[in-house]
Amino acid sequence: MDVLSMIKRAVIEGYATDKIGLGTIIICFVFTLAISLYICGVYKLITRKAFYNKSFNLSLLIIALITSAIILTIQSNIVVSLGMVGALSIVRFRTAIKDPMDLAFLFWAISAGIICGAGFALIAVVVSLIVTVVIMLFENKHDPKGSMLLVVDSNAFDSEKEILAVAEKYSSFIKVRARNASKVGLDLTVEVKTEKAAELIQELLGLEHVTNASLIEHDGNITA
Repeated sequence: MDVLSMIKRAVIEGYATDKIGLGTIIICFVFTLAISLYICGVYKLITRKAFYNKSFNLSLLIIALITSAIILTIQSNIVVSLGMVGALSIVRFRTAIKDPMDLAFLFWAISAGIICGAGFALIAVVVSLIVTVVIMLFENKHDPKGSMLLVVDSNAFDSEKEILAVAEKYSSFIKVRARNASKVGLDLTVEVKTEKAAELIQELLGLEHVTNASLIEHDGNITA
């Protein structure tokens, strides 16, 4: 079988009906490597403003290649496939994934390995392009009315109403998330939605008993 035929099988035809030789294995891994490198590049691009995890990015590459090898092996021998399914069923991964986007990239890498290992690399390419477009569209979309956390320190216990009145003046939504009292005063953490952050902070600092005020952006889903 010539190289063009093996590439055709790796891209659109699949391996299910043919014997898998060394050339087929190499081509399969080349396509898997190319797509997984693309996934790693997208991951690095969208996490450039956050905490980039180099080891996690490298794990995406390795996982895609290993998954491709497993799928390739399963297709070559039915007995091996049954044994491998049984062996993999006892594996448990206990590493916590804190960021949902990391979980999405992990599933993307596994899916790419499965698809390439089955011999349908063209599908993996199309899916990867579509996923990239979706990520870029929603990742770069900024919500000007997103929630922020307002942290205010006051040296007077009875200043909460005054602080909340100012917050309501500049915010379309407020909700007290934490209220900490001590012998030296009151600390408030308030969820707010505002487009006038500078004005809000400036007026709060102008209050008699407020000693410190700050706004913290977050990307959590606190508000229902």
